[in-house]
Amino acid sequence: MSSFRTCDGVARRDFLKVGFLAGAGLSLSGYLRLAEAGEVRQGAADAGIFINLQGGPSHMDTFDLKPDAPAEYRGTFNPIKTNVPGIEISEHLPKLARCADKYAILRGVTHTLGAHQLGTEYVNTGNRPLPSLEYPGYGAVVTKEKAASVDLPPFVAIPNSNQRGGFLGVQYAPLNTAATPRPGVPFSVRGIALGNGLTVAEVEKRQSLLRDLDTTFAGFENNQLLDGLDRFSQQAYSIITSKRARDAFDISQESPAFAKPFGEDAFGMSCLLAARLVESGVKFVTISLGGWDTHQDNFTRLKTNLLPKLDEGLAALFGGLEQKGLLGKTAVFVTGEFGRTPKINSRSAEGGRDHYPRCMFMLMAGGGVRGGQVLGESDETASAPKNEGYSPDDVAASFYHNLGIDHTMEYHSDTGRPITIVRDGTVIRPLFA
Repeated sequence: MSSFRTCDGVARRDFLKVGFLAGAGLSLSGYLRLAEAGEVRQGAADAGIFINLQGGPSHMDTFDLKPDAPAEYRGTFNPIKTNVPGIEISEHLPKLARCADKYAILRGVTHTLGAHQLGTEYVNTGNRPLPSLEYPGYGAVVTKEKAASVDLPPFVAIPNSNQRGGFLGVQYAPLNTAATPRPGVPFSVRGIALGNGLTVAEVEKRQSLLRDLDTTFAGFENNQLLDGLDRFSQQAYSIITSKRARDAFDISQESPAFAKPFGEDAFGMSCLLAARLVESGVKFVTISLGGWDTHQDNFTRLKTNLLPKLDEGLAALFGGLEQKGLLGKTAVFVTGEFGRTPKINSRSAEGGRDHYPRCMFMLMAGGGVRGGQVLGESDETASAPKNEGYSPDDVAASFYHNLGIDHTMEYHSDTGRPITIVRDGTVIRPLFA
């Protein structure tokens, strides 16, 4: 499992463990019992993909370069032209430069939470964190609002997610894959794939035994065995015995020509899996690419590792979704928890950049988003928005809008407290065609 520890000691953790019917932790039937969807709402996009750049990527070295700024700000990277006249991005993102017409760049996004955990909670929910309330992540809301097929998990995290059910409850948490696909290796998800020689026939025998036990114990109350024999156990059985569900996670079924642009890195393979899951009917997928906490050796780490991975995987995702006819039906949101300091520090020979929430970038694509545009602007040194700027709340409201979900809708906590999905955001109308 991939894991990155940031400078404040916060590591990405699994929030939900999913096992086989009788496995340790939360079983698949338990997960499904907790993942019952609410009423359906239709929008421009029918599914969503959220890409978390954990650690906080530098906006100045990716999508908001300032080549005319003083050397201690601009760094060593140069901008290159994209396939959209007037838009330039980092020279180390050539594949994304060739498909800039497929996504929108938001510059001058701004907030004030410079700690990894707080910033992550903010951008994963669209609400500033409160000590008294945990807001649900985007995937939890989508799971509640959009009906999913009975034989597919509605919300999948590759390999795990910072998004949780919040006040909606753990029933809206994701099914974590706990691993990323690898080329040439069969990819299995515990609780969905049939491992260790287990066959569908054996699962069917066990299900028959459970039905016999259900009949035997009928009429008894408060029996723990019978608690597991409800319709959610039936749904777990449906997923385990469903070829469609297992096929959804089997990226080996993609043609070599389609899979090739995604490369062999874990992030690119995760993007390939996300496209396949959405095509199969999964409503929400999160992907994580960590390692962006570049206090030291910022430029080497970006140039040799992080930017090539992002460039290959994300460009392939946009192209793959379009090739499958899914880009117009899938809302894509790419973000870290904050940007990084415009002025280079002296922590290493080449310098690094520190936490900087006052100015950052975000990307949006798919659904009704009009690609090939830049919205917002930062000042001459990318130190602050040039004008008013956008908040993570605004981007969250826009993401929900793209998914056909009213961000002003109220839910109720378990104490009956009315809570707006995004309490302070406003939809960024120019994003949409």
